[in-house]
Amino acid sequence: MFTGITEGTGVIVSAKLDQDKNTLEVEAGNFDIQDVVVGDSISVNGVCLTVVEMGSDKLKFDISPETLRIICPFNVDDLVNLEKSLKLADRLGGHLVSGHIDDVGEVVSIDVVNGNYEVEIAYSASIAKYISRKGSIAVNGVSLTVNDLTNSSFSVNLIPHTWNSTSLNKMQINTTVNLEIDLIARYIERIMSCNRD
Repeated sequence: MFTGITEGTGVIVSAKLDQDKNTLEVEAGNFDIQDVVVGDSISVNGVCLTVVEMGSDKLKFDISPETLRIICPFNVDDLVNLEKSLKLADRLGGHLVSGHIDDVGEVVSIDVVNGNYEVEIAYSASIAKYISRKGSIAVNGVSLTVNDLTNSSFSVNLIPHTWNSTSLNKMQINTTVNLEIDLIARYIERIMSCNRD
């Protein structure tokens, strides 16, 4: 479980994604890994991955075929958001994020308004019922608030700190991003569907 508050960014140095074995190696960059051990869960651009090997400044992960099927591609030299899993005593600065991607969105527009960055992202109909105005959504693992909403896209506002300290500043029009819906919305929908049955 994560909060969607990015703790640092790293760079993908190796992405071996084939039918034999899928592995990802990330150079930690400004992400502190001194207390990370093999077996820990790390959010990599919003994807919950388990550390299988590590060096002084690198983390290595195995990735399942199912995970690869539903996320944005990992490419060498990509800047990625990194976050350690939540401890029960930690502050919940963002919202509850599981690291399980629900959809891949696509950036429609980026506008600078009063020094902030307004980003519109298109999403698929499969997650429409889970997104609400002023609700939470994770974009590449970053906890954000939905400011506006249509049937096919939503907009979020990024303050300069978020823009400058995450990989979101690499977004351009047509960039794809990992989306995770609000955990509470997911369970409410499940409860409601069971009651309808």
